[in-house]
Amino acid sequence: MSDNSTHLLALDWGTSSLRAFLMQHGRIVDSRQSDHGIQHLPEAGVPGFEQALKAIAGDWVQRWPTLAMVASGMVGSAQGWREAPYVRCPANIGLLAQHPVRVPSGLGPDLAIAPGLLLDDHGQMPDVMRGEEIQIAGALSENPSWAARCCMVLPGTHSKWVLVKEGQLVRFSTYMTGELFAVLCQHSILGRLLPEDRGTRRALDRAAFELGLTEARRSCAGDLTHQMFATRTLGLTGRLPPAGLADYLSGLLIGSELVSGLAGAHEQEPMPLILIGEPALCQRYADALCYLGQPVAAVLGNTASSGLWNFALATGVLPPHT
Repeated sequence: MSDNSTHLLALDWGTSSLRAFLMQHGRIVDSRQSDHGIQHLPEAGVPGFEQALKAIAGDWVQRWPTLAMVASGMVGSAQGWREAPYVRCPANIGLLAQHPVRVPSGLGPDLAIAPGLLLDDHGQMPDVMRGEEIQIAGALSENPSWAARCCMVLPGTHSKWVLVKEGQLVRFSTYMTGELFAVLCQHSILGRLLPEDRGTRRALDRAAFELGLTEARRSCAGDLTHQMFATRTLGLTGRLPPAGLADYLSGLLIGSELVSGLAGAHEQEPMPLILIGEPALCQRYADALCYLGQPVAAVLGNTASSGLWNFALATGVLPPHT
């Protein structure tokens, strides 16, 4: 790698972690990760962001002092380095690139932060995303055929279901599935029957997981809180072993999300369904969708780097033929 060949530092900066990608010609040359998400900075305020950036990429910037920098995620939230106001749906990478927020990085080059997305249609509850829009842009840049019409699902603490049509993000819904699962396991009566080492990775109890999916599939409006309590009663009666209770609850909550999300995705006609995110969680969602009779077109990892590269090109941070 020559000293003139590297063009971009791309940062996927979330609540709990920070990922840095050194990129050239649209490809990752090197990558790093730290725990310095916006809630875990070395110190509060702007100095904390500057220190976190220097720790993860200071040597890169020292070697390439004119290195262009872009970032996406919660770093642009009201609790982040500087707020990048939401852009309204429908939107694509071109519209996002018209509204970057630039901040002094403390290392020389300014940092361009991508805005999030706001859905606020009349007669519907509003919704927001910050960071996922860049991952979706990355997925579309790598697979242009999906831009015509597809549904992209990003499982996580706050899962996103996103309708893409004619290259634009036109509608999306957020489900608090991951956060609800964690709260119920850690801070409710349901967690009292779970094994003490429940945070340890263990083999999936598929029968318990599928029981949760089955309950979600046959549920009626208002059933969910009753079905959640069964996590306790299935343990008290011995119908499920302690190690299977969390998988039942996982299946129930994921299944509830999938039933709702699929109903919204197929309001008009079937379309490709793409999963984006952490491999193990995406696999769990893919297994659940298969159980519910819904094929998945593709499962992708974190596509933020590709999205950030295209964001940098669209903003003019990078020359068009780098």
